[in-house]
Amino acid sequence: MKIASVNAGPAKAVDYTDAPSGTTGIDKRPVEGPVRVARPGAPGVGASGLSGDSVCDLRFHGGDDRAVYAFAREDLDGWERELGRRLANGSFGENLTTLGIDLRDALVGERWRLGREVVLEVTGGRLPCRTFAGWLGERRWVRRFTQAASPGVMLRVIEPGEIRGGDAIEVMCRPGHDVTVSRLFRALTVERAALPGVLVAAEWMEREQLEIARGYAAKYGV
Repeated sequence: MKIASVNAGPAKAVDYTDAPSGTTGIDKRPVEGPVRVARPGAPGVGASGLSGDSVCDLRFHGGDDRAVYAFAREDLDGWERELGRRLANGSFGENLTTLGIDLRDALVGERWRLGREVVLEVTGGRLPCRTFAGWLGERRWVRRFTQAASPGVMLRVIEPGEIRGGDAIEVMCRPGHDVTVSRLFRALTVERAALPGVLVAAEWMEREQLEIARGYAAKYGV
């Protein structure tokens, strides 16, 4: 299990986002050399956990509970086949493109060591939005991504430091529950009746995740 690439990107103005600033940092590209990872600050105030990376809409992105976003290269490969187009590392706006780890089975609250210094903790999955759909330009993208239930993982920074592409990922410890990222994601979106069963993971969950999910479900009807 390793980091295939560390990805970052500047803010860009677009016309397909409902962010107050009208900008997005979703266009992330692999970075050569080491990248500093640190706690960015409270949700709604802090931005990305990666040095040199931009997060624009602080209502739904960035902050300590969403400091780093990881998506699996294997899942990008699957979407390549379905969409019939090349998806480079960083194409889904992820900070870390991983290799050799099934992120759907990551437990909410499990901790990873990346390289020699950095420790991150899983807080949940990514909820797709209009900006993501506009960036990819695929019809019904929010619904399609949701139904796949493979949202990647959001991570908080426990121990800061430097990481780079090729660094090993080690699962250090896992909590004593069975709430995976995929199970939590489904409960927040398409299987709302299952929500009570995932609350055992509330100690580790992103603080605003339930509020975001309610608005998301009302807006997109999924």
